Amino acid sequence: MAASLRRPSFSACSSSSADPDDEGVRGTCEDASICKRCLIGYWHGPYIQHFVRLSKERKAPEINRGNIGVLTLSDSSRSDEDLLPSKYFEVDFPMRVTRKLHSIKYKPFLLQPIIELHSEDTLQIDGHLLDSKRYAIIGADLRDLPDLEEKLKKCNMNPQLPTLLITECVLVYMTPEQSANLLKWAANSFETAMFINYEQVKGSSRPLRIVIENLRRRQCDLAGSQVGEQGGDILCRLPQAEASRIESLEFLDEMELLEQLMKHYCLCWASKGGSELGLKEITY
Repeated sequence: MAASLRRPSFSACSSSSADPDDEGVRGTCEDASICKRCLIGYWHGPYIQHFVRLSKERKAPEINRGNIGVLTLSDSSRSDEDLLPSKYFEVDFPMRVTRKLHSIKYKPFLLQPIIELHSEDTLQIDGHLLDSKRYAIIGADLRDLPDLEEKLKKCNMNPQLPTLLITECVLVYMTPEQSANLLKWAANSFETAMFINYEQVKGSSRPLRIVIENLRRRQCDLAGSQVGEQGGDILCRLPQAEASRIESLEFLDEMELLEQLMKHYCLCWASKGGSELGLKEITY
């Protein structure tokens, strides 16, 4: 029997809660999204073009390769239904969530799959939140843990299920104390969990100093940049076939610059419980 499609309703909201001190951080989010839009060809992303404008200036090859290293590590070519999460939660600044939901509302290519997937399920959408059976996007500040937890519970987060938490270049914008509080919250909230973090780490090279100074001029301070040690080359850990595919996409003659760049990033993880899932045996 064909299911009737019900168009979700949107309610207006105010963005007055946005903290002007976070404007610089939100700006880096926009920059990162534009960089990923430039990676079409490196990876398959049919939806990003509907959220992010196309930059007139293509990013340098070393920037593209730095980004694709993360995307490849977090992407899975497996399509097994058993590997899909029972529910996916996305957390972002409330102002950015409002913009994403506005795009979904007015672009049929984005809205139609959601309607079809949830035509018989409860679908709640307002200015700072979209909640459905399999997906939720929440406008929240990771530094305000009581508010974050309240919104996650509102979207029926089940802390009894094994949970994977992923952050990408997030903690560096928070103080070490705020990051520690987030990790403690995660450890105390979930019975079985794994936390994966891709992050910029401490360093003193000239390229890193230039990055930090440029961000400061944009009123964006890396509050956690003095934590951690020098990282390694993530790209060298990719499967050889994938590394060869990436290298064939565009010529890179500044390999030393790419190596310097990647030494200021690291991939780290921690787990709680899950011995029956093999979490303790995961290596990289």
